Amino acid sequence: MSINNGSVENAKVAAEKEELGWGSLAVDVYIKVAIIGVLLYWFFENSIYSIVNKWVNDPSWSHGFLIPLFSLYFVNQHKNQIISLRPKPSYIGLVLLVPICVFYLLNIVYFQIGYFGKLAPIAALGASVLFLGGWSLVRYAWLPVCYLFFAVPLPDALYRMITVPMRVLAAKIANALLNIVPDLNATVNGVVIDVVYKGAKFEPSLNVAEACSGMRLLMAFMALGVAMAYLHPRAVWQRLVLLASTIPIAILCNVVRVTVTGFIYILWDPKYATGIYHDLLGMLMLPLAFGLYGGLAWFMSNLLVDAKDQVQEDIIVRKKN
Repeated sequence: MSINNGSVENAKVAAEKEELGWGSLAVDVYIKVAIIGVLLYWFFENSIYSIVNKWVNDPSWSHGFLIPLFSLYFVNQHKNQIISLRPKPSYIGLVLLVPICVFYLLNIVYFQIGYFGKLAPIAALGASVLFLGGWSLVRYAWLPVCYLFFAVPLPDALYRMITVPMRVLAAKIANALLNIVPDLNATVNGVVIDVVYKGAKFEPSLNVAEACSGMRLLMAFMALGVAMAYLHPRAVWQRLVLLASTIPIAILCNVVRVTVTGFIYILWDPKYATGIYHDLLGMLMLPLAFGLYGGLAWFMSNLLVDAKDQVQEDIIVRKKN
């Protein structure tokens, strides 16, 4: 009986490419995951509730509901590799998990650092992954776990410290652009823009409020920017450029928002610069941000091509007789 080596190789390749389903995992794996999930939720229930409550009541963090879904999607992207693993538990994960839980309890009683209490569930989840699946599982799970940090609201003091300079920057640029209009004189004082148009002073003055700081757009766009850079296959340096570009693009879009709001308030009708119209303009900045981001990605993919990626044409030399 003869064996066709080519057929065997083809069979191996087909088996490797076969799409595995999550149902192929053993039942005990799901039992372990369920037990760990329930224990983590029970232990960190107050912190998890605080985070979700912030998502519900603060529009600046409403994108938090999407972050866990993206994390699950990242995990699913490596489904075949994860299912095919033969994980070996690492006790380093347990060594990390125990002090995280102990310090979390001490934080509640003594230290009372609110932000650590919100980060602790994610740190404990990462330690649990390392403990149960070892470094081979961490290789595919580190980004989905770390990505959850985008869902954790920043401390109020840090949030204000970041938003104030962004508001001042937006006010200064908008003020400069408003002064381009004939018969319009705008002066900026911090985050307030006083406007005199055709000899009449506008009351009230334009105020770049905290909601107009661009922080909401910045946090959401950074999270989605990381997702897009991760999911689209490209060179490492291009991924880094895309990640770095999320901040200036978000700031630019917010400057556009503040400036357009000022023009609407002065040259059109003040009612269209407030309320639902103001919120709608803010929502329109997200497509603008993604348009700029997508344009940058296209530019790098199509115009900045590495030399090693270029296809060298064959040169045929014919010798004359």
